[in-house]
Amino acid sequence: MKNSFTFLFLALFMCWGLQTRAQNTAIKGKVTDATNGDALIGVSVSIKGTTSGTQTDVNGAFSLSAPATATLVFSYIGYASQEAPAGNGQAPLEIKLGAQARELQQVVVIGYGVQRKRDVTGAVGSVSGAAITRQVVQTPTQALQGQVAGVQVISSGQPNSTPQLRIRGTGSLLGGVNPLYVVDGVLTNDIRNINNNDIVSVDVLKDASAAIYGVRGANGVVIITTKKGKKGPPMVSYDANLGFQEAAKTIQMANRQQYVAYQTDVNAGSLSADQSPLTYSGSTNWYSAVLRKSFEMNHNISVSGGGDNNTYFISASYLDDDGIVKTNGYKRFTLRANNEVQLSKKLKFSEQLSLSRSAERPVDASSIFSNVYRAAPLIIPQDAGGLYGNTSAWGNVGNPLLQLDKINNFTSSNRVQGNVALDYDIIPGLRAHSAFNVDGFWNNQRNYLTQFGANNSTFTTGGGNQYQNNSSLFIQQDNSYNFNWDNTLTYDKRFDKHHVTALVGYTSEKFRSSYINGTRLNVPNNPDQWYLDLGDPSLATSLNNNGDKYTRQSLLARVNYDFAGKYLLTGSFRRDGSSKFAEKWGNFYTIGGGWVISEEDFMKEQKIFNYLKLRASYGQLGNDNIPSSLYIVTATSNLPYYYNGQLTEGTAIQQIKDPNLKWEVTNQLDIGFEYAFFNNRLTGEADYYKKKVNDALINVSIPAILGSNLTYYTTNAASFQNQGFEFALKWADKIGTKFSYTASANININKNKLLGLNGGQYLPGGGINGQYVTRTDNGQAIASYYVLNAIGVFQNQAEVNAAPANSLGEANHVGGLRYADTNGDGKIDGNDRIYAGSYQPKYYGGFSLGVKYTAFDLSTDFYYNWGNKIYNGNKNAKSDLRDNIDADYATSRFTTANPSSSIPNVITSNTPPSTYFIESGAFLRLNNVTLGYSLPAEMLKKIAISKLRVFVTAQNLLTITGYSGISPELLPANAATTAGILASGIDQAIYPVVRTFSFGVNVQF
Repeated sequence: MKNSFTFLFLALFMCWGLQTRAQNTAIKGKVTDATNGDALIGVSVSIKGTTSGTQTDVNGAFSLSAPATATLVFSYIGYASQEAPAGNGQAPLEIKLGAQARELQQVVVIGYGVQRKRDVTGAVGSVSGAAITRQVVQTPTQALQGQVAGVQVISSGQPNSTPQLRIRGTGSLLGGVNPLYVVDGVLTNDIRNINNNDIVSVDVLKDASAAIYGVRGANGVVIITTKKGKKGPPMVSYDANLGFQEAAKTIQMANRQQYVAYQTDVNAGSLSADQSPLTYSGSTNWYSAVLRKSFEMNHNISVSGGGDNNTYFISASYLDDDGIVKTNGYKRFTLRANNEVQLSKKLKFSEQLSLSRSAERPVDASSIFSNVYRAAPLIIPQDAGGLYGNTSAWGNVGNPLLQLDKINNFTSSNRVQGNVALDYDIIPGLRAHSAFNVDGFWNNQRNYLTQFGANNSTFTTGGGNQYQNNSSLFIQQDNSYNFNWDNTLTYDKRFDKHHVTALVGYTSEKFRSSYINGTRLNVPNNPDQWYLDLGDPSLATSLNNNGDKYTRQSLLARVNYDFAGKYLLTGSFRRDGSSKFAEKWGNFYTIGGGWVISEEDFMKEQKIFNYLKLRASYGQLGNDNIPSSLYIVTATSNLPYYYNGQLTEGTAIQQIKDPNLKWEVTNQLDIGFEYAFFNNRLTGEADYYKKKVNDALINVSIPAILGSNLTYYTTNAASFQNQGFEFALKWADKIGTKFSYTASANININKNKLLGLNGGQYLPGGGINGQYVTRTDNGQAIASYYVLNAIGVFQNQAEVNAAPANSLGEANHVGGLRYADTNGDGKIDGNDRIYAGSYQPKYYGGFSLGVKYTAFDLSTDFYYNWGNKIYNGNKNAKSDLRDNIDADYATSRFTTANPSSSIPNVITSNTPPSTYFIESGAFLRLNNVTLGYSLPAEMLKKIAISKLRVFVTAQNLLTITGYSGISPELLPANAATTAGILASGIDQAIYPVVRTFSFGVNVQF
């Protein structure tokens, strides 16, 4: 028996030896392009199931050793992967690779999981990390401008400003319009702390697929995935860009001569002796006085790598932006560590940690640029001795340079975002995931106002209203913490032609914030002594302390199913509980389906479509983005009152609340096609969507007749919708082996309309000089302009005499604006106002062009808006006849020498809002132009560098627009608030758009 076992062992050993010798079979072949037959250089050729492989040479040829029974895998960027049996090596292999639509094969993040783009049934837009870093901008949000169909980004040139991102129109009246951001699983509302160079991809959930995030997904979801390490030796990357910035545009104001002529005309006989133009020597361009060319730099360094059981990615960045406004500035430092450790065959640990610290010296852009626009050019900003020009004699306006120098604002912030997770493979296809993440924010703010007097120790001339009797110090400290615990089970199984992925989960969230601030007068001027205790306690002081807290709990589930890669089904459900409402629980869902038509047998013979998919989804989402406890009626006690002749303490309602308050509900429908033509060189998507918001939260005015000092309460009392179409196209091709190019474009066609307001009462919006300019009403777009219809200028006294009397402001006069008597009642009043468009564009999108030739690369990105209006509030908001005016107004307005002009002779604080001040907001902007050169790899090997690319880039290089203001892109300081949403489109003193020219380098070691 023992000999039999010995013989069997020897036989098996010999068979294994024969198999081992078979591995030495030499396999040769060539890989070419299936379309034109060109040899493909650098194709990866690997033995399936192993790490062994090679690459094709300059002739497309390859050779390697492999078993005759092995399967070879051929993969190449831009082409569909292909497998082929190795064979016995007697004949060379001829492999022809066909181009693939990369967008359809890429993996997108869909919330609590990933999915191939071709298997997705919802509307998901994606932007690569390379497209993000191509833009010289501070935040990933800004880099999305024009990159994704249906995504509108409104940004400002001010450092550290928060861009506004709207997905398929305005999503709320009170609950904010920005989407939810998810960064490596961490849910947040602010991503200004993210280093752009750390990003791998950005995926945007635009439709009901965002329902997996329940009450936080109504405005869409932007999912950011950061870089991870890869197995291999450490790789060091360094990226930097250095450049300068300038205002892309300023307003040409009247110069000294034009201003004097204007004042002589409109203020003749009313100027005091100290207002003689001869008294003032200035000829000042106030934009030049407060703006500058500034320096910006950004440095990024990262190290990544890994072993058999762990990978790591560590990065650090430093950003320094001086700002184009004097005294403005912003600095940011970030640190990131992403690590994964395979603890056992089934258990994996991962962590993502992000730290950031920023320091900012902000400016009050609205106040500064309001004064810049209005200040008289006769006044000098500052003389050689340091004294400031006194603008008081020429209007109720301050010296902008004095304002910058005397107001010292400083803000420092720290942020920690972290996520730790465990993944356990219970059985093949079943994985448990548990993750705990935190988002912590700490902010310190100090605003110091220097004391200065209306005398010659500060100003070149005395008198006037420019003085600050007491120095003041305002200090605020605030912090917030957001904790999330996510637990999910995912089952992924393929059997025959069926593929099922199922997800169930539980999440819990806890948020807490607090702030404390105080003000004290007569604090010393030395910054080292800026403490409240060093001020004068006998003078007026203030101290405030408040905060917020809430919790959420959720149950969620999702099922994805596909049959034979043709028929796709998706269903998701989430039950959310929120402490912000009395009725705490709500259900949200989505259902979607897809049909890959190009996989059907009847499509095999056609030559038009390489890929064609029809998809549709419908779902319900929620929005609870409001302060907590708005449903709880609060009261205040210890209020004295007299009863029966005696002083008695009482209690009164402090704030009226709606006890039935609930979250907004958004119902979304999406129907779309995805397609590829011409051997997958042309790909695209087309969508129709309808997004209806019910139970929208609004603030309802409380009638004064109730005798209360309360002004409003919050309730669910409105509904509105956005509906429209989206189209996206991309062409990618190459000519030969050295030249390749891409071209892409997208457009969104959107219509926003208010469907109903309970009680029929309209919502007033923003205004000018005490009169409303925008209002939100049934059948109109949110924040529509509601103004008088200006129909020209009174050319003579006869026209004035024949016109209806104006009861809204200035009296009718020759050279003044004429208004239409819309209702025909013989007078001009508030009932003659008309709706005259809104700031919301009918069309918006972008297009990009990219070219690569040998070692050179060139890319351009454009962004556009069309079909929207802007209310030029700068021209309307004149508080004094001595305010400066636009140069074109100075030269073209109605005068006795220019009696046929259509421009009024004077605009005062009594001039009512009208269509005269409404202009087209359409624009086309060249967002970015980048030219790069990559040094040859052969040269770099000698100095141990794997990659070296240098580039020059320009951001916001050109804007084509008919709008006369600084920028057709308006982002006021309160843009994300209710007041800002309902006042959208009123241009009043915004920070200029910044044009940037930079030089940069990308290095890998």
